[in-house]
Amino acid sequence: MNPDEEIKYPKSQYKKYIKDIVSGTIERIDLIEETILTKLEKDIDLKKTDKLLKIILFSAVFELMFKHNIPKNVIISEYVRASEFFLEKAQISYLNAVLDKLSKSIRKEQ
Repeated sequence: MNPDEEIKYPKSQYKKYIKDIVSGTIERIDLIEETILTKLEKDIDLKKTDKLLKIILFSAVFELMFKHNIPKNVIISEYVRASEFFLEKAQISYLNAVLDKLSKSIRKEQ
């Protein structure tokens, strides 16, 4: 993730939504990382975490923190489903567990 690099988005019906998620994640990357480390201090080492898994995780946490109109279970299932194209089974299970634990502390009311 290079915040200085301009990102070009292809034409799509989801362009605005994807742009919002990517831009929002990059803009709030420090807050997202602090949240992950605070809530999962014993469960994750971001320095050793696979880069692609980290990108998926940060985007999902952005949505959990700032997209309150989307139910947390929908966010988790969509990111887990999308990760099946990029990650190994063990990583997908780990992502699911981490997102579940984070969602319970980020979104206590749902």
